[in-house]
Amino acid sequence: MLDFLNPIKGFGVTFSEMFKKVETVSYPEDKRPTAPRFHGHHQLNRWPDGLEKCIGCELCAWACPADAIYVEGRDNTTDGRFSPGERYGAVYQINYLRCILCGMCIEACPTRALTMTNEYEIADDSRENLIWTKEQLLVPLAEGMEAPPHPMRLGEDEKDYYRLGAAGVMASPRAPGMGGPGGPSGAAVFAGEQDAPPTWGGQEVDAEVADDGAGEAAMPSPGQAPVGEAPPREAGK
Repeated sequence: MLDFLNPIKGFGVTFSEMFKKVETVSYPEDKRPTAPRFHGHHQLNRWPDGLEKCIGCELCAWACPADAIYVEGRDNTTDGRFSPGERYGAVYQINYLRCILCGMCIEACPTRALTMTNEYEIADDSRENLIWTKEQLLVPLAEGMEAPPHPMRLGEDEKDYYRLGAAGVMASPRAPGMGGPGGPSGAAVFAGEQDAPPTWGGQEVDAEVADDGAGEAAMPSPGQAPVGEAPPREAGK
């Protein structure tokens, strides 16, 4: 009935916002913390013994809608082992001129090798500098880690790594660069800065249900029912 008022109603939100105080952030002097699950630049993680989690499967490259990831997988050898299993990512590149930080590559990774940090300062005036290599993405060695290549330390084969057993795995440290917000409410600081707070998101994993954030729950032992399922019934009962 009062259709002539519809345009005025449509501009109601606009008019209400016009008289509110504008919030100005003095960036980069004032760096606001990001959300804990913010999609920043990527990092390649390691196992607790220093071996790389990336197995060179290239699933991340196939899942990328922007064709921003390039991976070359190579075979591990007895004398040169960089990851558990048969292969490892010898060449790994992410082109941040194409990357849209959607996180689909993270979902595709079967070993939780590729994750995203809280770092958002990746702008540059050089096209070459925006193509990040494996050396830039791979997390540094933490205390107790051994630089690959070296034999598997956490088990006899790759299955022991994925089960994780009672290894007491901890999340990998941040890749070189920003450490993200110092906790859920702290300011974003450089990881290498003096007195920098711990990286948000690193947590210990339950040794009985080793998950590492990707759902790799501990595998049941032979004859034991999977978690959440009833034990098999014996014949004749």
